[in-house]
Amino acid sequence: MSESPYWNPKTETMPRKDLRALQLAKLRRVAEWAERSLHYREKFAAADFSAERLETWEDLRRIPFLTREEWMAGQAARPPYGTLPVRDHESAIRLHTTSGTSGKEPLRALDSRKDWAWAAEMWCYGAWAMGVRPRDVAYMAFGYGSFIGFWGLHYGLEKLGALVVPGGAQPTERRVKQIVDFGATVVASTPTYALRLAQEAAGQGIDLPGSSVRTLILSGEPAGSIPETKALIEQQWGAKAYDTAGMTEISTIFMFECAHRPGGAHIIEDHVIEEVIDPETGEPVGYGEMGERVVTSFGRSTTPLLRYRTADMVVKVPASRCGCGRTFDIYQGGVLGRADDMRLVRGTNVYPRAIESIVRSHPEIDEFQILLTREDIRDEIHLLCELHDQQRAAADWQRLAETLHKELADAHEGLNFRVELAEPGGLPRFELKAKRMVDDRPGHQGRGKA
Repeated sequence: MSESPYWNPKTETMPRKDLRALQLAKLRRVAEWAERSLHYREKFAAADFSAERLETWEDLRRIPFLTREEWMAGQAARPPYGTLPVRDHESAIRLHTTSGTSGKEPLRALDSRKDWAWAAEMWCYGAWAMGVRPRDVAYMAFGYGSFIGFWGLHYGLEKLGALVVPGGAQPTERRVKQIVDFGATVVASTPTYALRLAQEAAGQGIDLPGSSVRTLILSGEPAGSIPETKALIEQQWGAKAYDTAGMTEISTIFMFECAHRPGGAHIIEDHVIEEVIDPETGEPVGYGEMGERVVTSFGRSTTPLLRYRTADMVVKVPASRCGCGRTFDIYQGGVLGRADDMRLVRGTNVYPRAIESIVRSHPEIDEFQILLTREDIRDEIHLLCELHDQQRAAADWQRLAETLHKELADAHEGLNFRVELAEPGGLPRFELKAKRMVDDRPGHQGRGKA
């Protein structure tokens, strides 16, 4: 008997009509439960909405949006956990926070034992789709802390039956050695840190492509779905890299790239409702149109999440784009970036993802940073590059700088990038979410800083 490619065949291949009916039934239960929350009681009353009025799929839009600003206001009004939880902290077993890399105060989210069992189940969908099995040894290359990071994957892999090695708080050189010594077949990290681990391995003379690692599970940054970055990671590791995305607000993963790798990631639609809206009007957009992700979570009970505006920019396409047989729709290209990552430079929209896709097509670049400054009344944009082999590559720097200058200008309406060579080791390295855009313009200080 052949092994199933699905963790949960019943729901992963469920006809769309049945899947929508399942989502509506779960939505009613979640909305009823959320009425125990002070936040939702007040919001529902103001919108003249109640869970019992959820009769059709279109009624979803009667539920008011939840924003990050409202979540933070609730925390300020009723510290430390805010107005969203339906129960006090005595019913919870875990507190997690957002990373705080955006410079904003972290959100706090409480979870119960049931919530964490659900988080593990969702990660099993993704890990199994990537080919992870009980025989695997999985190395978790991140520092365990209050940021949710790969906590959910850790428990998902344990549930799946794999041997999990927690990387914990230790130097990169030690982690690389453990990956090899323990015979890890799966490594989980951010895309940026996967490149950092590969750099460290090369410095130690370790042949990563010759190691046991065959699967890389990437999360935490849009870079995991940038083809140039993924290709560079796969070349340096000699392994297949898979994109995933999660968030503290949901408590876990919401999409995963399957073994067919259709140029995007499947949404776990029996556990979440993912809408895509016009960020200006709040109206839904169709397949193939870029918009903002809005998520409703079915599994988080202590801190319910209904129609949360994420600021993530995505393009949804039908499940039929993939030949794996799943009926879950796909986010084409994964998470394309965040609305609040965009910067306006002399009338041109600049996104870190677009710059990274160009930079990572040049493998001689080890690390980079985008610096925005103001000189007199004029905004300037600098690209600082650190090279793998600074001495050997320095002779070719002028050619590389000219190539980058042209490629960046072509992709940004002729915007003039000042391409500069950074000192060896002069740019920051990241273990979790990388923040490579530093905005030093007056009135922007602190935005996007690492």
